[in-house]
Amino acid sequence: MDTNPTYNTAGKPHKTKSQVPLCVDLDGTLINSDTLYESVFALIKISPLWIFFLPMWLMSGKSHLKAQIAKRVELDATTLPYNQQVIDLLKTEKAGGRKLVLVTATNEKFANAVADHLELFDEVVASDANTNLRGAAKLEALVARFDENGFDYAGNDGSDIKVWKKARRAIVVRPDAKARAWQASHSSRSRLIDGQKPGLKTYLKAIRIHQWLKNTLLFVPLVLDHRMMELANLTYALLGFLAFGLCASSVYLLNDLIDLPLDRKHAKKSSRPLAAGTVPIQHGVMMMVAFLFTAFAISFIMPFWFTVTLALYYTVTLTYSLYLKSMLLIDTMTLAGLYTIRIIAGGAATATNISSWLLAFSVFFFFSLALVKRFVELSDLDESANRATTGRGYRKVDLETLGQSGVASAFASVLVLALYIDSAEVRALYSQPRIIWLLLPLVLYIIVRIWILARRGEMDDDPVVFIMSDWRSQIMVVAGAAVMITAALV
Repeated sequence: MDTNPTYNTAGKPHKTKSQVPLCVDLDGTLINSDTLYESVFALIKISPLWIFFLPMWLMSGKSHLKAQIAKRVELDATTLPYNQQVIDLLKTEKAGGRKLVLVTATNEKFANAVADHLELFDEVVASDANTNLRGAAKLEALVARFDENGFDYAGNDGSDIKVWKKARRAIVVRPDAKARAWQASHSSRSRLIDGQKPGLKTYLKAIRIHQWLKNTLLFVPLVLDHRMMELANLTYALLGFLAFGLCASSVYLLNDLIDLPLDRKHAKKSSRPLAAGTVPIQHGVMMMVAFLFTAFAISFIMPFWFTVTLALYYTVTLTYSLYLKSMLLIDTMTLAGLYTIRIIAGGAATATNISSWLLAFSVFFFFSLALVKRFVELSDLDESANRATTGRGYRKVDLETLGQSGVASAFASVLVLALYIDSAEVRALYSQPRIIWLLLPLVLYIIVRIWILARRGEMDDDPVVFIMSDWRSQIMVVAGAAVMITAALV
């Protein structure tokens, strides 16, 4: 048996696999996310005003930017979306006695937090206030420590190609296009750890496409004014629907980016694509910006007051995401107002006058549904839940108050509807306004049933979306439409 060692080009003996350290990147490799993006949004959550400091910090270099953010932000390493395939590989290599090194462009504060949590790494090499450990800088640090071909390296994107070229062996994890092409041409000295690419369904879930159903409220003024057959106004209503959908999705994405740590601790929200890491956080940022730009681009070809209403909607929604959603009762009142703004936008898009009765009904009806949403969320929490863990201003003891207030608001909306039926406006629009009284039991059925299901723990969706997707509620809506048509035609 030949026990003589072989030598590399530098004249040094080749090391066995167990003697060669395995160096692992963090962002996109060890975790299915990016700590820089996560820390930026964590900083914005503390105060949106910090966003104005980011360009100034960046002017002093990316390492300085990361260090300044790290001074002000804490990242919970226990909730990050780790790549289980990589974790399993590291555990196997660790059990075999191999040295593991976390080498990352992430700031050292966050890198050390991850290493402390996993308890797998023997050493951490990360960015500090002076050095951004990426690309050439990372290669230089590794070669200085382990020599060329003296380490294996696991990375994921084009910036890692320089490091792979000088590594003994490359491990390519969920690669981008450049990294994938490099791995394909160097398959003999590399290993691919791929992941399932997010499909259209995953991206639609990320933008919460089902929430677009709420924007059908823009058609309400046109329907109640009996003008649905006017092609020009119907076109404006459809464009308004699209603009509000894109704008809403932009804010949903921002909300999810800001709430990543909280969502990951939530039993249901942890499956959201951005929180789970199934959609890259960079894609979430790009969609957020593109959707908002497109929404307002559409609004500029609409009537002026529609653009104003859309701007109001975005401002209120943004304020809700950053501040108001954690404020007791203010959050539910804001949600009710956002539903009502959609109705106002529908009137602005189609130059339709909106009855004060409709606005009053909308405020009470949607306030009740907003309380349902909070009631359901609070029901899913244990007694120890607080503002720090939920991001909400409610406690378990508030359940009964929320329920009573929600039911009371529901009945107030029905009372407003009853008064509206006896108004001069209804008598002007309908030849047989008395038939519209049949709407009352239909609305009562929908709203009371929702509260019964919520108290039973059988309501697990946004109540407005539930109404539009539940077949029993759909029957009530169709019956209500039949009542309105009959009252107008008979």
